Amino acid sequence: MKLKLFFVIILLFLMSSLTKAQLTAHTLVHVGYVYQNQSFGEIGGRLLLLNNDDVIFRIGASGLFGSVNGKFAAMPKVQADVLFNFEKNVDLNHAYYFLGGAEITTQYIAPKVGVTLFGLVDLTGGYAFPLGTEGLHGKKLEGFNLNFTINLPIVMIRDLLN
Repeated sequence: MKLKLFFVIILLFLMSSLTKAQLTAHTLVHVGYVYQNQSFGEIGGRLLLLNNDDVIFRIGASGLFGSVNGKFAAMPKVQADVLFNFEKNVDLNHAYYFLGGAEITTQYIAPKVGVTLFGLVDLTGGYAFPLGTEGLHGKKLEGFNLNFTINLPIVMIRDLLN
């Protein structure tokens, strides 16, 4: 009982400290290419959360679409990333960020690292660990993972259309 109370107090403390952070949220649409023993196209949405420009949190959901063993395949994907750049006193502040995160689909979970240019173009790599034994249409998705993504802020799309 005391252990449960301790965890509840810690959880409440963490939640109250997060509400004080005053994070700014931006929505993004992203399209990209994913290589995971197969080639997939990716389209989805992301939420960019930032308090300052040094550390940015990003969460998203997307769909991966491609052909596996001659059959059309679609997989949902959920991901979370942390972008960071602590460089100071430069002419073009925060032109690039280092990125670390993880993605999970119905077939694999993959930690990843990479770089992003202005938060708009991402190049990441990682290693996928399979979830289950069946695979996708008989093909196990594991091993080296490569992602190339273009992020488009909704605000930018709205401005272009007006």
